[in-house]
Amino acid sequence: MKSIAIFLLLLIIPAGTISSQTMTPELLWRLNRVAPLGLTADNTSVVFAVTRFDITSNNSTTRYYTVPLTGGEAVAIGDPDQVMRDSKISSDGQHKISASEVKVKKITGADHYRDLPKSEVQIYDELNYRHWDQWEDGAYSHVFIHPVVNGEVGEGIDIMPGEPYDCPQQPFGGTEDYIWNPDGTEVLYVAKKKYGTEYALSTNTDIYAYNLNTKTTTNLTEDNPGYDTSPSFSSRGTLAWLQMEKDGYESDKNDLVVMLEGEKVNLTAQWDNTVNGFIWAEDGKSIFLNAPTGGTVQLFQVKVPKKPGKNAEVVQVTDGQFDVSGIVGNTGNTLVIARNDMNHARELYKLDLKSGDMMQLTHANDSLYQQITLSEVKKRMVTTTDNQQMVTWVIYPPDFDENKKYPTLLYCQGGPQGALSQFYSYRWNFQLMAAQGYIVVAPNRRGMPGYGVEWNEQISGDWGGQNMKDYLAAIDDVAKEPYVDIERLGCVGASYGGYSAFYLAGIHEGRFRTFIAHDGIFNTRSMYGTTEELFFVNYDMGGPYWEKENQVAVRSYHEFNPIERVSNWTAPILIIQGGRDYRVPIGQSLEAFQAAQLNGIKSKLLYFPEENHWILTAQNGLVWQREFFKWLQETL
Repeated sequence: MKSIAIFLLLLIIPAGTISSQTMTPELLWRLNRVAPLGLTADNTSVVFAVTRFDITSNNSTTRYYTVPLTGGEAVAIGDPDQVMRDSKISSDGQHKISASEVKVKKITGADHYRDLPKSEVQIYDELNYRHWDQWEDGAYSHVFIHPVVNGEVGEGIDIMPGEPYDCPQQPFGGTEDYIWNPDGTEVLYVAKKKYGTEYALSTNTDIYAYNLNTKTTTNLTEDNPGYDTSPSFSSRGTLAWLQMEKDGYESDKNDLVVMLEGEKVNLTAQWDNTVNGFIWAEDGKSIFLNAPTGGTVQLFQVKVPKKPGKNAEVVQVTDGQFDVSGIVGNTGNTLVIARNDMNHARELYKLDLKSGDMMQLTHANDSLYQQITLSEVKKRMVTTTDNQQMVTWVIYPPDFDENKKYPTLLYCQGGPQGALSQFYSYRWNFQLMAAQGYIVVAPNRRGMPGYGVEWNEQISGDWGGQNMKDYLAAIDDVAKEPYVDIERLGCVGASYGGYSAFYLAGIHEGRFRTFIAHDGIFNTRSMYGTTEELFFVNYDMGGPYWEKENQVAVRSYHEFNPIERVSNWTAPILIIQGGRDYRVPIGQSLEAFQAAQLNGIKSKLLYFPEENHWILTAQNGLVWQREFFKWLQETL
């Protein structure tokens, strides 16, 4: 390893490249993106990656570093595996686990007809023929066990032979989906052992235990019909995991469960909140978790009872206008966390569990932030139409002057159950929007976690109902301020936020002068017919559109369907779509653009053929930002 004395100079944006004192799209894409990897094997340093995007080459590079938990100078390293404990090696050092793809099903024409190897056909006889941004090709990710002899890793044995199921889970699962038990006799792995149409209708993942000696597999969570994920053992050998109870509801309350004396104990059953992630304390007596609360994501701790039947109290550890977006590792009284807010991208911090003090460990973007004027972000409480108090974030332009008038954007969050916390996005970046001279209003409307299960769940089956009133209550409340130009209000959002823009365009009664919808749902009926994870629309829309006696579904596909209100559209609309978005497929945006054009509405379509639900490449991202602000300049 080589010490880098000028670490910050290598990571920061050179001062000479900064041409503005506020954030720009180009600066946003030049930010260093910090990703925590864990602690070193001796628990003295944190290991992290820094990714930088090069706009000219349209590529990214990732480098790895360590920084001592005492703080100070970071050190560049080559292979992080050389300094971290390999959790995929069994405790006795005799085996290693890995995951790789195995061809299981015949899908292509060449699979079925070997004499026609150049055919391009794909043949399906069940659903789940595509997922997220990939078409099903008959290959599945399986877990393998490899012998380790004298440090050499041998050929692996598939513990899921012939099974058309994935581990890690696709598309977002990782190495956390397969782990060793403490004595190295079993491999625990997460899988949704359903295929085809059944897979598309269900969220029922389970945690399985494969025994190396008996070669048998046991389902440890068969009794729970929803998600079971993130298995993790404490230093005392106690198993914990996350579970959602309802099959088909991907945004159900996520609870923390432990196995005590052979009994499953839900530690957060009585806690009116949902868990994002967790990590065991070093002594195995308690668990740290992060969860949304009050428009932020904070750190909590829960002590694990010694026996079943004892109550477990969840205690909040951190508090502030930031998100604890990840829990990296802990040793003694030190916890390493990832932290960000609407003005700062993710950095790593050391939290002293005794004093509560935080110390910043990584400084990947400090120099840039010191050279630009940051936005002021205020929490505003808005009274809704049903007399509830709703947290609304208001982001002001740098050097805000209350004696001036500013164009103002209503930001509509996706999900629809996504948390609107102190996140830092590289696309929907409030700091960037404010830096272009806009006030941004971001309400924590119905459907968002952090305000109890009832608030979170209310939106399902009521997409065009109370939460739309929440949106309008927020913008109307802020618009009373003399510095808001009520003649220049815009509405923007993606995914469910895109649906919100389409829907509000038909009911806003002249409030907004312009709309922007990215990968939004425009026609709930055709959405049901083309989306891939049918459990999502079944739960949130109440079922299929052909169930005429199902009143929830009838409302979703008629009253709450944006296509029913196109005749009320009057304001310009920018419509953005990724070609490989199979959750909200391309037809949604094409239908919306066609409707706008044929009704004489000023409109524009941005189509990114190789992007999915997000924009992930640098040059596409810059086009997105430039077109976004160009549209606002033209129409607002």
